[in-house]
Amino acid sequence: MTTDDLPEDTRFAQDLDEVTPERPTLPDGWTVEDPGTGSAALTDELVALLRAHEEAARGYAGAGEDDVAMRCSPASELTHANLVLRDPTGAVRAWGSAQDRAVNRMIYDHVVARDLAEADAERCSEVLLGWAEAQARKLGEARELEVQQIDAGAFVDDERQHRWFAAAGFSHTRTWWQMSRPVTAEEGDLVEDPAHWEDGGVVVRLVDREGSDMPEEDDLRAVHDVLESAFLDHFNSREESFGEFLHRLREDPGHRWHHWWLAEIVDGEERTPAGALVGTIVENADGPNASYVDYIGVLENARGRGVAKGLLRTVIADAARRGRDRVGLEVDADSPTGADGLYTSMGWETTYRTQSWHRDVRI
Repeated sequence: MTTDDLPEDTRFAQDLDEVTPERPTLPDGWTVEDPGTGSAALTDELVALLRAHEEAARGYAGAGEDDVAMRCSPASELTHANLVLRDPTGAVRAWGSAQDRAVNRMIYDHVVARDLAEADAERCSEVLLGWAEAQARKLGEARELEVQQIDAGAFVDDERQHRWFAAAGFSHTRTWWQMSRPVTAEEGDLVEDPAHWEDGGVVVRLVDREGSDMPEEDDLRAVHDVLESAFLDHFNSREESFGEFLHRLREDPGHRWHHWWLAEIVDGEERTPAGALVGTIVENADGPNASYVDYIGVLENARGRGVAKGLLRTVIADAARRGRDRVGLEVDADSPTGADGLYTSMGWETTYRTQSWHRDVRI
């Protein structure tokens, strides 16, 4: 399967001195470190740091070990960069993580220990944000852009994070609802078969594959094309090549090929792609796993035919048959499509809210 449109090497700076700001400086005895491919011990530290951050900012922790380990793994070197700050005892106290997400979009995660003295936390934040700006500039140069966007996230009640982002020139651009829907065993019959069903001239099926082999490239390209077209006019949509799209989704620890669905309009012997849904597994050490809707998109000329609802019923039925207890998704609180109305009508409720904070770095 082609990956010709992927870069041969990372677009991020690999020389730490090149992207570590000279000012501000860290407190005495602190050090900066590029964790590289990391280790089990580092993963444990980063998970603990991130979970404490979530607990303080959202009210509960949810970070998983696999997701954190992925960001510092050899498989992610092409598209990720990380910086950790250690205190004089050698403990990790802050972490910045950047992802080369798509053309002119660098995803950035910003985590600073919640129990630090305010002055120390402030300086850690400034160092991380200076590093993120330098990496954005390096990324923009590699992609030959005039401006590189940094797309950072924050929980809606995390005033400390909001203050730091605003001071660094970021603007709050969007709010997102993180929604969840319980699943019951009886809902396994919402569709005849989650792998393939047809109703009213619409077919919903898994991407074609034989045994444990990779799915057919034509199907994967159809999913990519549908999602690129469906999100063309959505907030902050950025062009992502097929190779980048495939590489990024396969990095996700929850990725499974049997969570990729295509919806097609049937017209005689012809079938035309009309919608797509890409799901993942959310593992839960304390109970049943969950399904998550990474992407759902329907082409404009197919809207109004029940395609989106059919895809959602399919992922619910699939989750029920797999013994899962819920399906999660994210929705743009300001979306003009009214998608939130469909989700709430089908039983989804908002569990918490997040924000996007953007900064454009001129190259």
